[in-house]
Amino acid sequence: MTTLYGWGPMFGCPSPSPYVMKTEIQLQMLGVEFDRATADLDAVSKHKAPYVEEDGEIIQDSNFIRAHFEKKLGRSLLDGLTPREQALSWAFERMAEGHLSAVMAGERWMNDENFRKGPAQFFVSVPEPMRDQVCGEISEGMRKARWESGIGRHSHEEQLLLAGFDLAAIAAQLGERNFLLGDEPTGVDASVSAILISCATPFFDTPLVDMVQAHENLPAYIRRMREAYLPERVWPELVAA
Repeated sequence: MTTLYGWGPMFGCPSPSPYVMKTEIQLQMLGVEFDRATADLDAVSKHKAPYVEEDGEIIQDSNFIRAHFEKKLGRSLLDGLTPREQALSWAFERMAEGHLSAVMAGERWMNDENFRKGPAQFFVSVPEPMRDQVCGEISEGMRKARWESGIGRHSHEEQLLLAGFDLAAIAAQLGERNFLLGDEPTGVDASVSAILISCATPFFDTPLVDMVQAHENLPAYIRRMREAYLPERVWPELVAA
């Protein structure tokens, strides 16, 4: 029995977490049969989702989940790729997850209006007299972490400029292909499409939406990945406390 822990549809996305979407796609690519359940971040040591439970073993982090099943199954999402394509795959994953996602997160967490209608929903179980304080502390912690990592030292306009470089690179690599490395999806498509879905949701007021739409090939690419791997109504409904 394999269970993927994360969250289902929120914010106009199949999951509020691109990393949950990534793992959901990659498990399907690997042919793993799994159930879906709502994550409890206090129940795991890294306090992050996604995580997978398989026969009582907990595997945390999307990269290690993929590595675990690749080793178990004796095959890889890199199978059939040339060494150059394997290098491109890893480079685009890291760009999307380590850079573009940081700008996307800032649009959600550092914009007061977006925060109130988006990430603040994660804290609805906190008693109302304490909720504003908790949300304020979380936001300040996020702001400090972004400053220390470097992305928060840039102006909003500079961050969007950097995101534009990432989107242009993704669109150029995709070109007229159906997927980033050819006619069939590979592991990198799981990572990159999940970040693009998170950037492009109109739920949030952010220039990222129009920036994605400005590339003619990206919206169609997002649709292909969603239709192939991210069906609706498969996650348990979230129930507010």
